[in-house]
Amino acid sequence: MTDYSEEQRNELEALESIYPDSFTVLSEKPTTFTITVTSEAGENDETVQTTLKFTYREKYPDETPLYEIVSQENLDDNDVTDILKLLEQQAEENLGMVMIFTLVSAVQEKLNEIVDQIKTRREEEKKQKEREAEEEEKQRFHGTPVTIENFLNWKAKFDAELLEIKRKKMKEEEQAGKNKLSGKQLFEMDHNLDTSDIQFLEE
Repeated sequence: MTDYSEEQRNELEALESIYPDSFTVLSEKPTTFTITVTSEAGENDETVQTTLKFTYREKYPDETPLYEIVSQENLDDNDVTDILKLLEQQAEENLGMVMIFTLVSAVQEKLNEIVDQIKTRREEEKKQKEREAEEEEKQRFHGTPVTIENFLNWKAKFDAELLEIKRKKMKEEEQAGKNKLSGKQLFEMDHNLDTSDIQFLEE
């Protein structure tokens, strides 16, 4: 006949030496204890963590232990659900053998996976942001391609605007009565003047 209490006592001693800093006995009858499982550090030394609470049933290990997650850090609801499913599956597979170490190890692996996923997700987000910034930069420098046709159109507009500005300036100066226009200024304003002398002579 299996001495369940003997097996349970031996396992408790082993767990205490394996997890000296994270193992805590909460009660003797029934035997209830917690083990805090922490992932390896991820980026920025971030870790995910969960505290598992186990209670031995009378006929453990021929019966699965009771287990629950009593606290967690940096885990979302889906992660918690996945961990509980994992515990259930591992407990069924290891029925008849002391299994707490196996369960905790499975959770430890799962937490490391979660940290890797978080890291991958962050790297993806970072790459995505970089791609978007690059696109924005390209858009900013990517103006209208220059062709002879649109350059000439632009030049005509530009010259017209420049001429308009000069005319306005000269008018303002004229109205202010600053000084009469010099021949050069008159010439710049009205290109017909360069042929007016010839016309005058011809007449």
